[in-house]
Amino acid sequence: QVQLVESGGGLVQPGGSLRLSCAASGFSFSTSPMDWSRQAPGKEREWVARITSTGGQTYADSVKGRFTISRDNGNNMVYLQMNNLKPEDTAVYYCRAFGFSSWGQGTRVTVSS
Repeated sequence: QVQLVESGGGLVQPGGSLRLSCAASGFSFSTSPMDWSRQAPGKEREWVARITSTGGQTYADSVKGRFTISRDNGNNMVYLQMNNLKPEDTAVYYCRAFGFSSWGQGTRVTVSS
């Protein structure tokens, strides 16, 4: 079955950077678009970024220019490089394979001074 394991979250000061990782298994990773989403405390989950199987990227307006999604098809990994972090980026971040309903456990990002 689909398994997704996110890692790399933590506490960072405003303006700092973090790189999130997602290890995927149980489906045809190399042919699947992959998404990152996030859920802030008290808010609904929101989509953050998508990368197609061939590397095309799209972003939510709130993170465009600051976040970069990438993938390693040889190792079934997807990444989210987050730069110039803001307090409003505080959330639990999740990856998901487009077209599948499974979510991982998420990784928590806290941006605070």
